[in-house]
Amino acid sequence: MAKDLYEILGISKDASEQDIKKAYRKMAQQYHPDKHKGDKEAEKKFKEANEAYEVLSDKQKRAQYDQFGSVGGAGNPFGNGAGGFGGSYDFSGFDFQQGGAGGFADIFETFFGGAARGGGGAGRSSKKGPRPGNDLEFAMELTFEEAAFGTQKELSIAKPATCDNCHGSGAEPGSKTVHCETCSGTGEIRQVRQTLFGQMATAKVCDVCAGEGRRPEKICSVCNGSTVIRKTERVKVKIPAGVDNESTIRLSGKGEAGVYGGPNGDLYVHVRVAGSKKFTRKGYDVYSDAHIHLLQAVLGDDIDVETLHKKVTLKIPAGTQSGKIFKLKELGIEKLRGTGVGDHYVKVIVDIPTKLSRKEKDMYIQLAKESKIPTKGKDGFLSKLF
Repeated sequence: MAKDLYEILGISKDASEQDIKKAYRKMAQQYHPDKHKGDKEAEKKFKEANEAYEVLSDKQKRAQYDQFGSVGGAGNPFGNGAGGFGGSYDFSGFDFQQGGAGGFADIFETFFGGAARGGGGAGRSSKKGPRPGNDLEFAMELTFEEAAFGTQKELSIAKPATCDNCHGSGAEPGSKTVHCETCSGTGEIRQVRQTLFGQMATAKVCDVCAGEGRRPEKICSVCNGSTVIRKTERVKVKIPAGVDNESTIRLSGKGEAGVYGGPNGDLYVHVRVAGSKKFTRKGYDVYSDAHIHLLQAVLGDDIDVETLHKKVTLKIPAGTQSGKIFKLKELGIEKLRGTGVGDHYVKVIVDIPTKLSRKEKDMYIQLAKESKIPTKGKDGFLSKLF
C-alpha cells in the first residue's frame, strides 16, 4: 500500500501551506544526499519528501489527492501500490455517456491531468507552479566579546536572485505575450500511441511556455527566461548579545530566490565563537583566574580584577586558600532576549615563591621559628622548601 503523503511529511491533513513548506524543508535538510552520501534509506526519504511536497504544495493536486488518494504518479496513477487498476474506487459520480458533461474522459483527466482527451480539445494543462528557493548556510566566526555584547556583521553572498531586468517574469521588458506555437496554446505537449486498448494519449507540460499556453514574444536578455540570475548580495546580520558557540541564526527570505513567484529560501548563519585568553564561558557565566602572592593570601589584600564590563576591586580576606572562588554578581554575559545577566567567578591561585634572596630566606626561617615549625633535619619544614 502506498504511503500517505501527509504521514511522509509528518503533518495533519488540515495543515496550512506554510506548515507543508516548513515540514518539507526540515526533511529536505535532514535527508539531503549531500549529507548522507551512499545512504539508500536517506535517499529514499529525500525522494519521498520531494514527491509529497510536489503534490501537497499544489492546491489542485492536493484536492485531487484528498478525494481519490492519488494524482497519477508515474507507473502508479491510481496510487494503490500496484501500478494498475487493482484499487477500489467509487466512480459513481461520473457520467459514462459519451456526450455527457462528465464523460469517461473526465476520469482520465482526474488522474492524468487532461492527457486522455484526443482531438483538438485543449484539455486541462498542468502549469508549473511557484517553487520556493533553496535555503543557504553560512559559517561566521565571532570574537568572545562580540558574542557576549552582540554586534552587526555584513556578509557577501553569491546566490541566485530574482532577475532585476524582468523582475522574475522571464520576459524582456516591453515585449508582448504571444500564442505558444510549440503546444498550440494548450500548455501541453501531447503524444498519442497505439495500445491493445486502442489509442492512448499522454501529455506533459510545455517546456516553452511552462504550461501557460502563451509565452513572451522576447525572452529576457539578462536571465534568458530563467527568471533568476547569479549575483552577489550584501546581507546585514544582527548578532544578539549572549549568542553562544554553535548557535544558528535564521534570516527569513535571504536564501536563494524562488521561481515563478515562489518565496525565497532562508539563510542560516552558523556561529563559531573564538576562545579568549582571559576568560572562559559556561552558559552566561564567565570564569577567570587571579594570581596572588603567598603573603597576600596570608595577610589579605585588595586586588584589581578585570571583567568583561570593567575593572573591579576584589577583597581578599586574610588566610585565603589557593583555589578559593569569589562571585562577582551580574558581571557576566547578558542573557538572550534580555532576561538577565550572568555572573563572573574569580578563582584565586596562590603563587608560592620559587626563588628567594638571602634576606627573604632568613625572614622565612625566622617566621618558621616564631611559628615553632621545625627548620632542620630530614623532617624539617624548611628543609623541604630549600
